[in-house]
Amino acid sequence: MTEGTPTTTIGRRRLRPIVVSTQRRKWLELSLFVLPALVFYLAFVLYPLVQAVHYSLFNWSGLGPITDFVGFGNYHDAFTDPDFTGAIKHNFILVGLSLVVQFPIVLSVALLLDRPFRGRRFARLVFFAPYVLSEAITAVIWLLILQPDGLVDRTFQSVGLGGAVQLWLADLNVVLFTMFVVITWKYIGFGIILFLAGLQGIPQELNEAAAIDGAGALQKIRFITLPLLGPTIRIWGFLAIIGSLQLFDLVWIITQGGPAERSNTMATYMFSNGFVRYEFGYGCAVAVILFAISFVCALVYQRFVMRRDTRGALTRMAA
Repeated sequence: MTEGTPTTTIGRRRLRPIVVSTQRRKWLELSLFVLPALVFYLAFVLYPLVQAVHYSLFNWSGLGPITDFVGFGNYHDAFTDPDFTGAIKHNFILVGLSLVVQFPIVLSVALLLDRPFRGRRFARLVFFAPYVLSEAITAVIWLLILQPDGLVDRTFQSVGLGGAVQLWLADLNVVLFTMFVVITWKYIGFGIILFLAGLQGIPQELNEAAAIDGAGALQKIRFITLPLLGPTIRIWGFLAIIGSLQLFDLVWIITQGGPAERSNTMATYMFSNGFVRYEFGYGCAVAVILFAISFVCALVYQRFVMRRDTRGALTRMAA
C-alpha cells in the first residue's frame, strides 16, 4: 500500500494538467467558432440598433452635427401621423391575408406535388422559380403585366371579363390587394418547398395503416398529415408574419407606397421619410418602432404558438 500511494498521487498529478489543457483547448475552439459570428452580430445588428435609437431622439437631416434634441417627439409625430398608422394597418392586413389565403394554397400545392406523377420535378421548378428571382426583377415584370392594356387586362378581355379590368396599381381600393397577389406569386414557392420537406418526414406506413382502416383522403390529411406537419406549419407562419411586417422591396419599386399612401408599409414609409425627405431622425424613430413591433410579435408567437416546439427542443438538449 505504501508503495502504491505515491504512484496514485503521481498519476493524479500527471492527469490534472492534461484535463485542464483539454478544457482550455475546448473553450479556445468554441471561442474561435463563436467569436467571428459574435463580432458580426455586434457590428451589424446591435450597434446599428443602438445608433438608430440615439438618432431617433434628434431632429437630424443626415447632414451636419446632431444637436437638435427632441426626445420622444419623433415617436409622437409618427403615431399621430395618419399615413404611418395606415402603414401599420396595411402591414397587419398583409399578415392576415398571408395566413388566411396563402396557407391553404401552399398546403394544397405541396400535397399535390408530393404525389408521384409525370412531370413532378418540372412542376416543382415552376412553383419555386419565382422565389429565386430578385425582388427588382419581379417588380419590373409585374409593372409591365399590370400596366393599363397590359397582359392582365388583355387576358380578362379575351375571356369575356372586360368588366373586371381595373386600374390595378392606381385604384385606391384595389392596389393593396394587387400587391398581395404579387407578394404571393413571389414567395409562395418557399412555403411549398418548406411543406414538401415536412411531408418527407411523415412515415408512409401511417397513411397505409389508415387506408386499411378505411380512412379517406381528407381524413388522412386531417388526422395524420396536419398534426405531424404542425411544426413546419408553425415555422412557416412565423416567417410569413415577420416577412409581411418587414415588406419593402416589391412595394417600393412597384408603387412607392402610392397612390395616396394606400399601399404604404412601415418599411416604405421609413425609407420615404428618412432617405427621400432627409429626415433621418424621424426615419430612425420609425425604424425603431418597426423593430419593436416585429420583436413583440416574434416573442408573442414563440410564447403562445411555438412553445411546444421550443419545449421539445430544450428537452432533447437536456437529455
